[in-house]
Amino acid sequence: MSASAAAPGTILIVDDNRVNQLLLARSLEHQGHTVVFAEHGGEALDLLRHQRFDLMLLDVLMPELDGYEVLAELKLDPHLRDIPVVMTSSLDELDSVVKCLEMGAEDYLTKPINPVLLNARIAASLEKKRLRDQQRELINKFATKEVAEDLLTSGFSLGGKHVDASAMFCDIRSFTSIAEARAPAETIELLNDYYTLMMDAIGSENGVVNQMVGDGLMAIFGAPLPSDDHRQRSVLAARQMVELIRLFNEEQAAGGKVQIQIGIGIASGHVIAGYTGTLHRATYTCVGDTVNIAARLESHTKVLNRPILIDEDTRSGLTDGIVVEPQGELQMRGKAKSINVYAVLVDSLVAESA
Repeated sequence: MSASAAAPGTILIVDDNRVNQLLLARSLEHQGHTVVFAEHGGEALDLLRHQRFDLMLLDVLMPELDGYEVLAELKLDPHLRDIPVVMTSSLDELDSVVKCLEMGAEDYLTKPINPVLLNARIAASLEKKRLRDQQRELINKFATKEVAEDLLTSGFSLGGKHVDASAMFCDIRSFTSIAEARAPAETIELLNDYYTLMMDAIGSENGVVNQMVGDGLMAIFGAPLPSDDHRQRSVLAARQMVELIRLFNEEQAAGGKVQIQIGIGIASGHVIAGYTGTLHRATYTCVGDTVNIAARLESHTKVLNRPILIDEDTRSGLTDGIVVEPQGELQMRGKAKSINVYAVLVDSLVAESA
């Protein structure tokens, strides 16, 4: 895209000299850009945190916070560090230019600024930002909000780390029989409706759906973004899931369509979470005993005929508003010690929603 074809943007001019502000603004507004002024670095940072800008023209020498200090603040803030910054200064020293570029500035222009050069540099910077915004949008399409945020702020690398989280497994009971008795199109539509409801409930409590296999899904609460209340949130999400299926079944019954039941298992504790796969294809997931327990609890819902089963660790993080009922112990395969199992009561959901 040429300089003359660059789409207009909203530009923040940070300069303590009013004359410089006005002269820069006149040239930029002539190109169709919207201009906002800040007289020092502190004011600029406040504006950046409350308003959307496509680019910032930043003077190096200013009172309060100078240009170097503003660049340092931007670099520390994951929500601001991608804003293109073009430095403006009367300092024509190589050391200053190098320092600014090393701190993340896109470019460096010395005063007095040539209008043609200014427009060309701004057009190039805005084009880079447009491409970064497209990348962000693409990542958001193929990843959950939390995983997308982690990728954009921390970058991608294979590997994991120990975190405290809750793992959830959920599937549709007797789904094979349901699928065999229906046309493929009807089965896919049922799955799409099911996943739409489940992902909405899980996402509303900051959970991340990281696996979908057939009618089963796995979700993580407390990673990649840490959460002190991930136990509570995982169970609240599970209760929502059961209630949404109840409402869905009412609509299915009214239309003479098949109704479904789900089973959910939740376990909490230490897991290894991170990106696994290859450099060409990877997914965010977690592994460990906690994950294995959650999967076993989901399977055990069929035995106990309870929709939501949790372990002791999950129960310890719940408030009094969530009622649970002991279900005895469950022996884990290959483990000498059994786990305590609790059923989350869901009968009260009907009364709560009435």
